[in-house]
Amino acid sequence: MPPGPALSALLLGIALAGPAGAAADIVDGSYGDKEGCHYAETGESSGADFFFLLNKEGVTTAASYCEFKGEGKKVGGASVVAAECHEEGSEDVTPNELTLTPDGGGYTVSFPDGTRWGPLMRCNP
Repeated sequence: MPPGPALSALLLGIALAGPAGAAADIVDGSYGDKEGCHYAETGESSGADFFFLLNKEGVTTAASYCEFKGEGKKVGGASVVAAECHEEGSEDVTPNELTLTPDGGGYTVSFPDGTRWGPLMRCNP
């Protein structure tokens, strides 16, 4: 096989593998409040006005979603990860750097403006 196609296949494989495992090193399952865990299990909201769900893809609430971008980096006992956040009803994307801090068997999610969600506890499988 000529080097061109082999190199192209290798680069394509690397590109496809990157996003799939991008934030998998941050959390090892689903974490949330009761309503967030219901959402993780069923893929549907229970109708609650508030819920929080953290998984390897990002953080979901009843009104927003922050998708992790890239790998997390360890800072002390926490992980810091870049995220793109979308508010319900808006197409605008807000870049953020979220801090995920282990907290009593779960995680607390912190935003640069001081907002904190959690602790979000592991959902039952």
